[in-house]
Amino acid sequence: MKNAFNYSALINVGLRGSTLISKFLLIFALAHFLSPAEVGVYGLMVAGVSYALYVVGLDFYIYSTREVIRLPREQWGLILKSQACLSLILYIVFFPLISIVFIWGFLPLQFLVYFFIILILEHLNQELSRLLIAASHPLVASWILFFRSGLWGVALVVVMFFSVESRALVSVLKAWTLGGAVALVLGCVVLAKMGISGWSQKTDWSWIVKGIKIALPFLVATLALRGIQTIDRYWFESLVGLETLAAYVVFIGMSNALLSFLDAGVFAFLYPILVRAWSERSPKVFQWQLKKMFLQTVLCVVAFGCISALFLPWILVWLEHAVYAQNSDIFFWLILATSIFSMAMIPHYALYAQGKDRHIIASHVVGLVVFLMSVPAFSLVDERLAVPWSLCFSFLVVLAWKALSYLVSTPVEYQIYRHVNKVIKE
Repeated sequence: MKNAFNYSALINVGLRGSTLISKFLLIFALAHFLSPAEVGVYGLMVAGVSYALYVVGLDFYIYSTREVIRLPREQWGLILKSQACLSLILYIVFFPLISIVFIWGFLPLQFLVYFFIILILEHLNQELSRLLIAASHPLVASWILFFRSGLWGVALVVVMFFSVESRALVSVLKAWTLGGAVALVLGCVVLAKMGISGWSQKTDWSWIVKGIKIALPFLVATLALRGIQTIDRYWFESLVGLETLAAYVVFIGMSNALLSFLDAGVFAFLYPILVRAWSERSPKVFQWQLKKMFLQTVLCVVAFGCISALFLPWILVWLEHAVYAQNSDIFFWLILATSIFSMAMIPHYALYAQGKDRHIIASHVVGLVVFLMSVPAFSLVDERLAVPWSLCFSFLVVLAWKALSYLVSTPVEYQIYRHVNKVIKE
């Protein structure tokens, strides 16, 4: 049994690592094979789908996943049916509003159908993955993630290498759609074999309303934070144009690899221990795990920055298009922004473990306001760097807010910077 567990865990880590590498490879391949304008549109599509996912998902999983874990499988059908009804209503309400992005010309109207098909597939796959993880099927969830975010990208790169005709944005959208469809079929097959019942019961609208009330505060925080990471691309394009946006999209993709690595390799392992240490009233364990998180994050940030700076010149040569080399300084500002954001996740998880969500929500809302105010101000100095500078500034505010909240609201015995806390309180 132990060997089987280790074997499954190894496959799980391998699938998630392969997905990260595949996404990294795809963005470089697109920058090499597609025109800068097409790369820019792709970046806007990715940002738009990612943000719309939170709108149509409503962060309802925060409530529904806990319910799934708590209730027997005989009642899961009712939960899934009720959540499906909510999703259908959200589609009907928000799809027309999302269409405005295309009507106003932020995205080409010709890609509208692809956008909504991909959005639906991404949403259903995401919810299926969360359900499977809650049902103790993390390996299947990783396979779904690999199909929807990894394998199709690698396959597309191979096709583009041999076929000149495939080197177009529409090929990317078709491959993305196919990958999402395959992942959805896999998830549905596994779901059908889980023996879930309760589908015939009437939709529980009171359960839905209760879930919405619980999820909404978290949604506000999520939309505020993800709003920064979505508006940035559209604002950047409006300031300097679609071709220069291509450089921004590639460089933000590279810098976000740091966050992906930290999420998978550091935060995912340590934050559950923080939660458990707080619930069990174990300050020494809490302190030690938070110190480990701090040290490992700093190490990863420094190592990633050094390695990126070392390989960037070779990457720019391989990309060929001059727009990437001409805007290479943007990459270092984005690395700085991502590093600041990564450091902010340390007090974030310390607060989350204690259930002090209002501090997290407030920091994200304030960060969005700072971003919206700083871009116009910085654009008076340099339009090209206004957005990267604003990201650094807004994430620095988020870091400061979370760090101060942690120092002020956390009991002293759970803190790793007692002397700093003493100075603040004095």
